[in-house]
Amino acid sequence: MITQKMKYALKALLVLGDEAAKDRPLALTIEEIAKRSGTPKRFLEHILLEVRNAGVIASTRGRSGGYSLLKRPAEISISELLRTIDGPIAPLPCLSRRAYQRCEDCTDEATCRIRKVFAEVFWSYLVIIDSLTLEDMLKSGAVADQVMGAAQ
Repeated sequence: MITQKMKYALKALLVLGDEAAKDRPLALTIEEIAKRSGTPKRFLEHILLEVRNAGVIASTRGRSGGYSLLKRPAEISISELLRTIDGPIAPLPCLSRRAYQRCEDCTDEATCRIRKVFAEVFWSYLVIIDSLTLEDMLKSGAVADQVMGAAQ
């Protein structure tokens, strides 16, 4: 399950991704991002700082300043963003690739049936989530918009 903080980060990046797709993208103010994404501004400030520190977006000061994508949407990994915002994504600490910790109550990882079952599920999840980018999310939104437009 992703946190509300992660949902807000994704919503903000989708707004910035939509802007980046235009011929002449603008740097968007935090107020504009909050308005377009439906995200409370007071939470968004902290979230965008984390995303900026991760090298995903840039911020520009001044009158025409704001936030913009630093990378192309195809280069923005959703799994990396998840780890940046929410921390390790493994269901058990002994399955984490980046924050591995041995389970305190485990006597033998090699024969642990709990680890084995969750590892199978987690690796399947990783194959999917590691391949997902912001571009994929932007495209899925465009497809959904087309379907909804045709239905109306």
